[in-house]
Amino acid sequence: MIKQVIWHDHLLAIILPADFRAEGIHFFTPDTFSQQLGYMNRPKGHAIPPHDHNPVSRTIEWTQEVLYIRSGCVRLDLYAPETRNYIESHVLRRGDVVLLAHGGHGLVMLEQSEIIEVKQGPYAGEMDKTRFAQVAEADVVAHDKQS
Repeated sequence: MIKQVIWHDHLLAIILPADFRAEGIHFFTPDTFSQQLGYMNRPKGHAIPPHDHNPVSRTIEWTQEVLYIRSGCVRLDLYAPETRNYIESHVLRRGDVVLLAHGGHGLVMLEQSEIIEVKQGPYAGEMDKTRFAQVAEADVVAHDKQS
């Protein structure tokens, strides 16, 4: 099941678990997001016609990123937009995908992990992010779909 993490009307993250299955094509993000997350399940022989994407001017205000957990186990810590106060954590496992849409986030590797990250560019170096203190281990509230 898709998990949307919403805090005070802000969609912070969309978690697509590795075991998600559905027929056809499904997009989980609003059309207004600068990063789009979709899923396709098509039968043998289905064809997507060749296509190219047209140049379209877009304004990107916030960096959104997609993480694919290729292997291992990771704790995703989510923080409130602007205040950067800790909200909650989610355990992500091999094959899970998360779109980080808004607010702060941090990751703790619970096992040796490989992560593939996709986000908008070009990278603006240190202007691209603000670092802040991580939640104390004693304060972590982790949601784990397997427990």
